Amino acid sequence: MEYQGTVIRPEDSVRAFFNRVYGWMAGGLALTAAIAWFVGSNQAIQQAILGNSLVFILLIVAEFGLVIGLTRAIARMSPQTAGILFLTYAAVNGLVLSSIFMVYATGDITMAFVASAGMFLAMSLIGSATHMDLSKIGNIALFGLFGIIAMSIINIFTKSSGLDFLISIIGIVVFLGLTAWDTQKLRRMALSLDPTGDNPITMAGGNPQAEKAAVIGALSLYLDLVNLFLFVLRFFGGRRRD
Repeated sequence: MEYQGTVIRPEDSVRAFFNRVYGWMAGGLALTAAIAWFVGSNQAIQQAILGNSLVFILLIVAEFGLVIGLTRAIARMSPQTAGILFLTYAAVNGLVLSSIFMVYATGDITMAFVASAGMFLAMSLIGSATHMDLSKIGNIALFGLFGIIAMSIINIFTKSSGLDFLISIIGIVVFLGLTAWDTQKLRRMALSLDPTGDNPITMAGGNPQAEKAAVIGALSLYLDLVNLFLFVLRFFGGRRRD
């Protein structure tokens, strides 16, 4: 396949699609980090948000509502609306995540994010490059996620440091697996949107369906990285406290 004298391959469209996915994801992460840092470094704002349990609960509810609304109604949205909802979710998540500055030292937060970003990048590259079907790994990771939820509920009552450590380890493994699986699903999505590689330019933002798919893809990988970061931070912080 040729485009203006250049040989075009499906991989070019996949690359263009992932550039959009990672672009949206990076924007969301930057917004989350900026808001979390600003609120975490401002005691008055932090107290107004985190010191009021009703406000904090409403933020959590808003997060779930935005994720559910975005994933279920994406087909009826314009790419612009989908992007705005994703960035709104990232902003609300920044408010919620500002609470980590009350619990962990800035050095631990930085170290946990760097470690998480490195592991995320490695697993995302594996998910994109491997020819092995990662569906089984993804399904096992989903079962592991349900296990984490069950153990976390139990640990609310037992307050076991050993169980907390185990939850942290399992959480890291689970979200590493989900990162690889979600990346592979996005690669397949890109190939289904442009199987012949005819439209690498439209896959880079000129196609509404591809753009909405990129936003949803960014949301899934954003959630993988943020949750991986929280479990790594929990692991590092717990080790420091022991």
